[in-house]
Order: sequence, then structure tokens, then C-alpha cells
Amino acid sequence: MYLTGFADEAAGDLAGQIRATQALGWTRIESRNIDGENIHDLSEEAFDRACGQLRDAGISINCFGSAIANWGKDIRKPFDADLEQARRALIRMRRLGCRMIRIMSYAVLSDRRPGDQMEDERFRRVRELTRIFLDAGIQPVHENCMNYGGMGAAFTLRLIENVPGLKLVFDTGNPIFSADRARPEPCPNQSPWEFYDQVREHIAYIHIKDGYVRDGKTVYTWPGEGVGDVVCICNDLLANGYDGGFSIEPHLGAVYHDPSITLEADRRFAMYVEYGRRMERILAAARTAAALAVARAP
Repeated sequence: MYLTGFADEAAGDLAGQIRATQALGWTRIESRNIDGENIHDLSEEAFDRACGQLRDAGISINCFGSAIANWGKDIRKPFDADLEQARRALIRMRRLGCRMIRIMSYAVLSDRRPGDQMEDERFRRVRELTRIFLDAGIQPVHENCMNYGGMGAAFTLRLIENVPGLKLVFDTGNPIFSADRARPEPCPNQSPWEFYDQVREHIAYIHIKDGYVRDGKTVYTWPGEGVGDVVCICNDLLANGYDGGFSIEPHLGAVYHDPSITLEADRRFAMYVEYGRRMERILAAARTAAALAVARAP
């Protein structure tokens, strides 16, 4: 088991991201943006510089937080751009020694019903993307974000059934503000625990964020202080032998898809580090509970 995080929420520049990681005593970053650009879109010069900074700091990239097929990509647009992005990411991942990449399943078509989301085309494209990475020894993981698979556990399971080799990164916070499109309208928001419980056997990686919805707006909180079932999910994972990564995505000092939520640099940095320390305590308690359960077992 290890801890990592979207360190672009601690600082925009890689030097700041490295400092935040080192302040926590961690050795991994889930890379997404550096100076406002996704790592697979950096210029060659900027990427070379980033590789040198990471090498000198002894920090590795455990997961490539790509924008491939994410909530900003329309399934009706040509596939060529996604394939180009995937091949560019693959080259960079090889150089970094990174063996996991976050992908998604394209934006929800808001003008169509849940059963009319061009499933066959989504499955075809995600199968091809998955094959590209698996053939290179890299594990693609799908996130339950604002995409087809994020419409509810039933849609994620449909995706898994139709894309051999694909695994999941489960985000504890995304269900909080996401409608369960498998239920009749008006669709209630998803339950993080129910979503997790239905997909747990396919989970290879965890994103941690927490919060609640008030007056239609998502309010992000420290881990364990919202309705994301963070503590219950961590306890269950460790009790059942999960030994993968936990990646923090606080959304307290900065939100990737909402530039209006950004605090001054020092406070943003401090909140990220504090978030990591709180997660360490949650996981330490979960490890203790799992060990006690084993000791008490007949």
C-alpha cells in the first residue's frame, strides 16, 4: 500500500509539487498538470525538464493522470485525436517508468437518455485505447468521473464487461455530486458506498476526495468529514487485503476543472500537505482495525 496524490493541487509548477510530496515523506506523484498543461501535452523541452527534476528529487510518477476520453471529450468527435494523445502518453510513460494510466469513457450526452449514449462506439474506442496500453505493459484504469461510466455503478459494470483488461480507479468523492442515471427521474445522487460495493472486485487504485452537496453546490471537506464514506471504504479495502495506491485529490485549495477555486500559493500548499497527513491517520487506523480483526479471528 502506498500514498500519492494529484500534486498539481499543491502547486502549479513541478518544483512546488515535488516540495509538497517531500514534505509528506512520500516518493510518488500522480501527475496531471504541470504549469497548466497536462503531462502528455507538454512540449518536448518542458517534458525533458520535468524528467530531470523528478530524477534529481527521487520522485516517481505512479500514475499518468491523462485527459484521454475524459469529461471534456465528445464521443461524436473524431477518434484520431484520442489515439494521438494515447500514443504520446505511452512514449512518455515508458521514459518515466510509469505503469498505470487514468482514462475515462467520454462526456455524457446531456441531450440523450441514459440508454441512448452511443454505448457501442464508446466500448469500441475504450477497447482500442485499453489494448494500446495493455500491449505495452501498462494498466489503464477508468475513473468514475463525469463520463459514461460515472453515470452509476451499472454503467461502469457495463463498461468493464465490454472492455477486457480494463480496471478501475474508484473516486470516493465523485458519486456525491453525480446523479445515478440508472434510477428513474428525478435521479437521486449516487451513494459512494453502494457504488464502491458493486464495483470493488474491479478496483486497482483509489482516489480520495470528500464533501457534501448544499443548495445544489458541492462543498469539499477534509477526508472523512463529508459523505464520501472515506473511512468505511478505506477500512473495507484494507480488511480485504487491498495493497494498492491511495491518491489524494483534495479540491480544497485548487480544483482541476474549476479555476475559480484557487487559494494563495502558501495556503494551497499547506492544505494539500495537511490533507495527506489526515489520510495517513485514516489509513493507520484502518490498518490497526484490520490487524485486530485478524488477531480475533478463530
